[in-house]
Amino acid sequence: MDFYYRPGSAPCRAVIMTAKAIGVEFDKLIFINTRAGDQLKPEYLKLNPQHTIPTLVDNGFSLWESRAIMVYLVEAYAKDDALYPKDTQKQALINQRLYFDMGTLYKSFADYYYPQIFLKQPPNEQHHQKIVVAFELLNTFLEGQSYAAGDSLTLADISLLASVSSFDVAGFDYKRFGNVARWYDLAKQVTPGWDVNWSGCLEFRKYFVN
Repeated sequence: MDFYYRPGSAPCRAVIMTAKAIGVEFDKLIFINTRAGDQLKPEYLKLNPQHTIPTLVDNGFSLWESRAIMVYLVEAYAKDDALYPKDTQKQALINQRLYFDMGTLYKSFADYYYPQIFLKQPPNEQHHQKIVVAFELLNTFLEGQSYAAGDSLTLADISLLASVSSFDVAGFDYKRFGNVARWYDLAKQVTPGWDVNWSGCLEFRKYFVN
């Protein structure tokens, strides 16, 4: 399997942690320099017409969107279904958290920080407020439970961990959300590949240092 990625990208880091959790090794890790336009090269567009990262190529099968890749890796290669149970309701709850991460939490990060980083725009208070709302929701989801979707580590935790650690290096005060802070401390300890994730976060941190 070949994995096209950028180390600082939260979606890329989520896939790497998933691979670590199930003991899968990529044959090639191929760096995509999005700042230089690698994602727009013809050979990459053949793999992924949306020219996003990450992209996984498994024996000729090309797949993008990190959360889809995570599910694929577990269903194709995991020795058990612990990270993505076959039980319909458990799986549905994990899916809800994954979609929340993609459409609400991580989106709030991208909407607020990316214009500042890449377009040199000033902070947008309305977008910042959406971050607060997203963390309030996550804090509610975590009320009375240790993990994001059930009583053990799942793909929901891995995806959310990649996002929350990005907020961490960006300097967002996540600690005011008590359940999130407690969960984050636990997730860092129990998630395989956390060290690789944090290394990518530190690479990404340069964008937030004035």
